[in-house]
Amino acid sequence: MDTNKTQRVVVIGNGMVGYKFCQKLVAKQKNSRRFSLTVFGEEPRVAYDRVHLSAYFAGKTAGELTLAPESWYAENDIQLFLTDPVVEIDRARKEVRSHHGVVVPYDYLVLATGSGAFVPPIAGVEKDGVFVYRTIEDLDLIQSYARKARTGPAARGAVMGGGLLGLEAAKALLDLGLQEAHVIEFAPRLMPRQIDDAGSGLLQRQLEALGLRIHLSKTTRQLTGDATIKGIAFADGSSLEVDMLIISAGIRPRDELAKAAGLDTHPRGGIRVDPFLQTADPSIFAIGECALVHDMIYGLVAPGYEMAEVVASRLMGEEKEFKPYDMSTKLKLIGTDVGSFGDPFVSEPSGRTIVYENKARGIYKRINLSADGKTLLGGILVGDAEQYNLLLQTCRNKTVLPPDPEDLILGSRGGEEAGSATTVGGVMGLPDEALICSCEAITKAQLCHEIGENDHTSIDALKKATKACTGCGGCTPLVKDLMQGVLKQKGHYIRNVLCEHLDYARQELLDLIKINGLKTYNDVLDRFGKGDGCEVCKPAVASMLASLWNDNILEQGRATIQDSNDRFLANIQKGGTYSVVPRIPGGEITPDKLIVIGQVAKKYGLYTKITGGQRIDLFGAHVGDLPLIWEELIAAGFESGHAYGKSLRTVKSCVGSTWCRFGVQDSVSFAIEVEERYKGVRSPHKIKSGVSGCIRECAEAQSKDFGIIATEKGWNLYVGGNGGSKPQHAQLLASDLDKETCIRYIDRFLMFYIKTADPLARTATWMNKLEGGMTYLRAVVVDDVLGIADDLERAMQRLVDTFRCEWKEVVESPELRKRFTHFVNAPEQKDPTVAFETMRNQKRAVEWK
Repeated sequence: MDTNKTQRVVVIGNGMVGYKFCQKLVAKQKNSRRFSLTVFGEEPRVAYDRVHLSAYFAGKTAGELTLAPESWYAENDIQLFLTDPVVEIDRARKEVRSHHGVVVPYDYLVLATGSGAFVPPIAGVEKDGVFVYRTIEDLDLIQSYARKARTGPAARGAVMGGGLLGLEAAKALLDLGLQEAHVIEFAPRLMPRQIDDAGSGLLQRQLEALGLRIHLSKTTRQLTGDATIKGIAFADGSSLEVDMLIISAGIRPRDELAKAAGLDTHPRGGIRVDPFLQTADPSIFAIGECALVHDMIYGLVAPGYEMAEVVASRLMGEEKEFKPYDMSTKLKLIGTDVGSFGDPFVSEPSGRTIVYENKARGIYKRINLSADGKTLLGGILVGDAEQYNLLLQTCRNKTVLPPDPEDLILGSRGGEEAGSATTVGGVMGLPDEALICSCEAITKAQLCHEIGENDHTSIDALKKATKACTGCGGCTPLVKDLMQGVLKQKGHYIRNVLCEHLDYARQELLDLIKINGLKTYNDVLDRFGKGDGCEVCKPAVASMLASLWNDNILEQGRATIQDSNDRFLANIQKGGTYSVVPRIPGGEITPDKLIVIGQVAKKYGLYTKITGGQRIDLFGAHVGDLPLIWEELIAAGFESGHAYGKSLRTVKSCVGSTWCRFGVQDSVSFAIEVEERYKGVRSPHKIKSGVSGCIRECAEAQSKDFGIIATEKGWNLYVGGNGGSKPQHAQLLASDLDKETCIRYIDRFLMFYIKTADPLARTATWMNKLEGGMTYLRAVVVDDVLGIADDLERAMQRLVDTFRCEWKEVVESPELRKRFTHFVNAPEQKDPTVAFETMRNQKRAVEWK
């Protein structure tokens, strides 16, 4: 290779892998000018994030998905041709010719043509209403067609393919508001390449609970209808009526250009390359989903990025080859975590299997061990994949397992969570060559060097220095643990600061806000922060302001820093509608109020459900209807149930001594008193409570953040319980209390938690990290060893005294009601013939005829 002259590298394809190659080559030659770059892309826009393509339906714009703006290419002297695919490679002349007739010579050619959707040869597949799911243009077409389909009597959509992309496409159908969404899979289970029968069955039940209809072991014979699809006929004689179909039956490598140029390709697709990603022509490389290496097509972004690294390194004269890549993956499918790593299907006698299944909570975990039980071979996680990163590293690095391997999925019985930076076998126990960030091929040693030697001690700094956490983001928890572990080893005091914009721990910032009387986020950022803030510090500061001053969260610019649900005082549901939850203290309600709820639900077409917390939820409300709905509920005497907030949700109760023959105290009255007292409290996370009238515990008080159980002598107070995916029993704080003392202790406990907990930490998590645990907490709350009990009680009383129903204030305020219209000029009555499309990041009205 002549290093004295600039050589031209032409890249065909501007997808994620093609862009990553350019980025890596630019970085490697930043102090030299050995190569110039020319890039051809067939799409009208620069490279964007296809991994998170479904976020486009959730409101992300094409610009937000862009990996780098067009200006980045110009700044790095990259010649870029968009909407101009290469149509011919002349290997003899070492030139490429584009669709628009542009001819460019090359010294080296990198094929990053990716893959296209595989469309099975099914009769009728050319009909209108049949789509693939690969590009933003595909999504625009699907979105537009779905609007028309929704105008029919019953809009039905289907996805052909129950793999990763198929289930993502199914989520898109739900987001688009179709009345029925079906998944059709040829195999007898969903995600057959990643998870086993048990995990797939659990995943299927969760998806069906969300409204998806799953059809397994189905072979499609033909698509029915005239010019437009009307249905699907299956080989077993059954059929399904649909208005639109998305095909996600796999991928096919885009190798036609290479084949026409005489390069070796596989009969089933893929450009054959050696471990250096080089074709039979030494001047031509292939990377990404178009390349067949080690007899495999790698369909994930992480191995594609590694291929980009290998070719960039080879061009710079470095010795590097692409080794067989682990196809482990973790993703969130419609709210459900799914992870698969190593060999997920090992069985005896090749290995031993440990399985944990909790059908009630939708959790399935399987780890496969070697026959001697010493190493981890692979596994499957469904419903809770928090341990995925550490399990993946343990598997990849053949780390010796602990004496009780089940601790890896159940958590350590010693109290520490498996996988934390401090546990034996945690991230600090991994070898230096362990690959922490797969997307960017960043090892533990590289990160430790940046943290310990170059003083990059924040996630933001590590992102800039190494590009770790900038791909799929799945490595972020492991990187955080590694950072804390390295700093502890070096004897540093670890301050758990909010983010790079506010260099304070939550408790420190809370005290500063209180002392200085700051009332808005901008005041806090101007006084103690830098930059414009982020999605980490904004809701955290919002929580602090609410717990200190209890001002209306929608006034004085506070709305923009709330979590999304708080901005509309309601939980957003799939399809873009909202839920309405009136507060019903203690579950006690009059017949008149029940009638009002029924009338409102009927008037606005809402789905109603009685929850496990003895409340009535109303689902399907449009944002513009929320003030009208609440106007009627408030007139009937209801208040907001705060089901959307980081605040008190419910105080569950049994019927107690009022009706139950076992009851020893009036649990209903006490539950109402407790809920009325704390209904306006906002906190680092949601809090729940329960009051049981006897030790039979029908209100399940010991699974709550704070729970009260009646005794013959009074009330026992339990704190720090937690339901959800990681259940934990509450611990006894004090026993045989009278009502007044019990309330005082709850005041102190909640305010101490609010003052000291990290953002989004439930009381159980906070107590697990509290030095001294329950012994220390009891000393603070009951014995008042810090002398702060009076201050805590006064702080709580202030929140109680300043409570105002947020929805009542919205209903009575014309200014606040304006927040609940989609557009400032929206008419009072919606016109069903008008739909709204996004054009150049703005809305335009389109009248459907």
